[in-house]
Order: sequence, then structure tokens, then C-alpha cells
Amino acid sequence: MRKILVPTDFSANALNALEYAIALFKYDISEFFIMHAYRDDIYAKELNVTRDTLTEVTNMVANKSKEQLDIILAHVNKMSPNPRHTYKVVSSNNILVDEADKIVDKENIDIIVMGTRGFTNDRNITFGSHTLQVFKYVQCPVLVIPENYKYKKPKHILFPTNYLIPYKRRELKLLCEMACPYRALIDMLYISASGVLSVRQKDNRNFIKTELRKNDLNFKTVKSKNIPVTINNYVEDNNIDMLVMVNNKHTVLEDLIVQSTIDKMSLFLNIPFLVLQNVNRESL
Repeated sequence: MRKILVPTDFSANALNALEYAIALFKYDISEFFIMHAYRDDIYAKELNVTRDTLTEVTNMVANKSKEQLDIILAHVNKMSPNPRHTYKVVSSNNILVDEADKIVDKENIDIIVMGTRGFTNDRNITFGSHTLQVFKYVQCPVLVIPENYKYKKPKHILFPTNYLIPYKRRELKLLCEMACPYRALIDMLYISASGVLSVRQKDNRNFIKTELRKNDLNFKTVKSKNIPVTINNYVEDNNIDMLVMVNNKHTVLEDLIVQSTIDKMSLFLNIPFLVLQNVNRESL
């Protein structure tokens, strides 16, 4: 069974991410955990909160959270009455990143799906602060969906890599099983000034071939020093439906998820972005 965590702040972006996840995994027996962590909502009302009223405000926010989750649950059951899918709602007096981390460990979550931004929706940034925190601190693959992105089958997937990382079997299996139902083509893009692979890189590439053997793979090499611009151009020129990258120390993604760097490099994504975390977790 696929286990999917979908955090929500009840924004249109969060609902859109949930609807995308339901459509993407329509062929899988899946359990969705729709989670709202509301501690920030309590202290957002800090001008009205005192020690004497904290309990009252907390109860008010908690009740509102549960009511809104019930509305979402009714919506998804009506929108997609898929017998393969079951839904659980989680309302928690916690901050989002901590609650996500807790549920990932407790339920052995396979993937987190969330919007790029929530209610703050600052159009001058690519990822909101909560999304960045989940990228950096929760040890689970994260699929982020851009604002207003309408679901389309992921037929063409881009996976830029330097082949230096010893990839995790569980995460490659997730990608394989996401792509298979759609007969997606996965472009493995190696961006390098020289274009030459070391023995280590060749071994890692062969491991990818083995783990993604059920998929159609297209191994590409582009000679370039400007990796973000090359990725952006490739996405636009090849009608890419989903971008996949690995978050690991000393990788390009580690630099890209620092917000100021993203903005400077102009990697503004308008397609779903799957971030693999390259961590050891319990096998599927």
C-alpha cells in the first residue's frame, strides 16, 4: 500500500496539491493522511492571546481545524470515490515540519505531496518557508505542486544527476512505480563541462538502469557550467511534465533550495518537482 502525507493550510494551493496526488496515484492502493498542524495559527492571534485565554484560543483553533479537515474529506470523497483510496485526517497542535516528521516515522510514509506555497503566496519566491523546511528536515521524498498547476499525466520526466550519489533503492522504486502506469519517458540528464564519466559514476548509472528497468530511460549529456539554467531550458524545450532531483549534501539541489540562490538563478518551476532525500529508511 502506498502511504501519502498531504499537509494543508486550507489554501487553494494546498487543495490543488491534494487533488493532484489523488489523480497521480489513482492506480495505486493508497492511504492518504491529510494533515493540518495549527500551532502557528494559535500564535498568529497573539494580540488576542493571554495566559488566561490561551486554552480558549487553542480550543477554538483546534475545532476550526477539525471542521475544515472534515470539509476537505467530504470534498475528496465526492470528487474521487476511488475504491483503492482511503483517507485519514490529522489535526495537531504542532508546527508543520515537526508533525510531518512525526507522521513520516510513525506511518512509514512513502511520499509527501504539498503546494509550493500556502496562504502567504509570495509570488517573488519559488518555495514557501514551510516547503523549504520539509525539503531540508523531513527524511522522505517530497513532491511539490505549483500554484494553479492542473493535473496532466506525467509522460515525460526529467531527472538531472551527476551520478556521484549512491542512490537509495526505495526512492528509485518509488519513482519507477510512479512512472510505470503512465509509460513515462525518464530523461537522465548529466550536465558537465567535460561530459566524461568516472568509474564511480558509471557504476551509479548502471544501478539506476537496474532499478528503473521497468521504465523507458533516455540518457542524455549536456556540456554546460550553468546547471540551473540548463535544467530550466531543458524543461521548457522538451515539454517536461515533472522534474526529479536528489537532495543530498554537496549536491546542486542543496544550493538550489536556499531561497536567495533560487531567486538569483531564476529556476522558477511551473511543473511538479519531486525531491528524493537519499536517506536510509525502512524498505517498501
